[in-house]
Amino acid sequence: MAGQTTSTRSPGWDLLVEALRGQKAGLFVGMLVALGWTSVRVAVPTLIRLGIDNGLQGDDPLWRWPAVIVAIGSLSGLFMGLRRYVAFRNARIVEARYRDRIFAHIQRLHFAYHDTTATGELMSRANTDLQQFQNVVTMVPITTGNALIVIAVVVVMLIVNPVLALLALVGLPFVNVLGRRFSQRLHPAVLGVQRESAELAGVVEETVSGIRVVKGFGAEPVQSSKLDVEADDIFDQATDVARIRSRYLPAIELMPNLGLVVVLAYGGHLVIEGQLTVGELVGFNLYVFMLIQPLRMLGMVVAQGQRAAAAGERIAEVLSTAPSIVDPTHPRPLPSRNGAGLVEFKNVVFDYQRAEPGAASNDSPPVLRGLDLRIEAGESVAIVGATGCGKSTVARLLPRYYDAEEGAVLLDDIDVRELSRHELRRAVSIVFEETFLFSGSIRDNIAFADPGATDAEVRRAAELAGAAEFIDEFAEGYDTPLGERGLSLSGGQRQRLAIARSLVADPRVLILDDATSAVDPTKEHEIRDAMTEVMTGRTTIVIAHRPATIALADRVVLMDEGVIVAEGKHDELLVSNARYREVLAAGGDADLEEATA
Repeated sequence: MAGQTTSTRSPGWDLLVEALRGQKAGLFVGMLVALGWTSVRVAVPTLIRLGIDNGLQGDDPLWRWPAVIVAIGSLSGLFMGLRRYVAFRNARIVEARYRDRIFAHIQRLHFAYHDTTATGELMSRANTDLQQFQNVVTMVPITTGNALIVIAVVVVMLIVNPVLALLALVGLPFVNVLGRRFSQRLHPAVLGVQRESAELAGVVEETVSGIRVVKGFGAEPVQSSKLDVEADDIFDQATDVARIRSRYLPAIELMPNLGLVVVLAYGGHLVIEGQLTVGELVGFNLYVFMLIQPLRMLGMVVAQGQRAAAAGERIAEVLSTAPSIVDPTHPRPLPSRNGAGLVEFKNVVFDYQRAEPGAASNDSPPVLRGLDLRIEAGESVAIVGATGCGKSTVARLLPRYYDAEEGAVLLDDIDVRELSRHELRRAVSIVFEETFLFSGSIRDNIAFADPGATDAEVRRAAELAGAAEFIDEFAEGYDTPLGERGLSLSGGQRQRLAIARSLVADPRVLILDDATSAVDPTKEHEIRDAMTEVMTGRTTIVIAHRPATIALADRVVLMDEGVIVAEGKHDELLVSNARYREVLAAGGDADLEEATA
């Protein structure tokens, strides 16, 4: 298992290699700087050797070699600064490039993927895991410099005194063996830490997002308990990592220090015997010291590489997930707006459990079972039914949030799968029951679908949605900033802004998925009056349970268990269809009594 994990063909390593290849120019510059730094560093012990030997012999003034060493040291500091600048610059470029790529890919992924993947999990991969990539790219020029130091030092030591060099380097093969074993055992442990960290992030994100529900039910201890469980799991995994590090890193650091002891012992003997000068021994010891730091960093390099590889596996899981809802190779254009908006569902079968590619089959009945529905251009249709009957699914299939398993969904006689998603979703606008507003001003939210909309267009949409009145009451009007998700507004105000946002896009088909459920009945009347004008000449699908809203539609469609069981006018169905009355009564609306009076 360890062998498979550390294979260069694993997704994590492949992605890491891809990231490094994408920054070839920056890495090349980093390596040149590292080469310059190495050259200067390697020269210092030799200069010290010459200074000591020549100084003891009285051949040179005492100030000459210290001055040269100070100059070389200053140059080394300059190269070190350049090396770190290039390293961090390369890392930030890679981080920005991959963050953009992950973010864009997450936005392309289909609804079914987001239905089953926790937000905190995706945030962890796009932030925490990506930082591991940044760290390893940062280390490339630094590690390159250290590797060059080792090579150069070994060559110089072999030239100066081969026997002493071999004694100093006797521990290096053991360092290599220990490093490989350390890498193999560290990878699965690090991967476990990052997975547990993602689960912890999911609990935090869920708790913060639902803080009002948590506080409303006094469930803080419940969420704290979940957090404690995840924190304990991270602690256990992190303890395993610490145990592995404590087992291998001391041995990796010990080996080069043993070489230093051997050099001091045997080299001192050679000095006494006159076979080695004091300057040569001091210089040789400095070279051994120069080996210690790079070899000491080997453990950190291995650990960071394994963290990056583990993070790469998790990032690769996201990037390798292909969107199931994609544009056709040659999308067909929609016809002109004149008389447009014909909607057809032909024998449509759909089930959410099978919407995700590769999902296991199940024996449960589909949500839609051979649905046939035709809505003429400019017609308004209300879809009514009990919870779970599939009415909201109809609203999600038309803009192609999901694809039908069987049958076809058509807009203006074109299968929606033959249209580009951008054109389709500009033509079909949906207002959900659960309203989401973005941070920013009221104007920014209304003009979200069309950032270039004029102030007049934004105000007109707000008036049609019945939102202009309460917006004008704010001191800053349309420039009023909204808090996170617009929770500073009432539910009805948020829904009216969502309706206005859909109207700015000027869609040929407007879907209101129970979009007036949170609006006060008095305000709903205002919205209904405004929506009457909006619905004129525009295909509108209204999913609602309030009779007063349903009555706005030209036709009512009653659904039950994924099929249409009745159609007609609202007043006619109230009189003739008992199931229709039951569904409306189940909504708990006092309006029903008035409607049937």
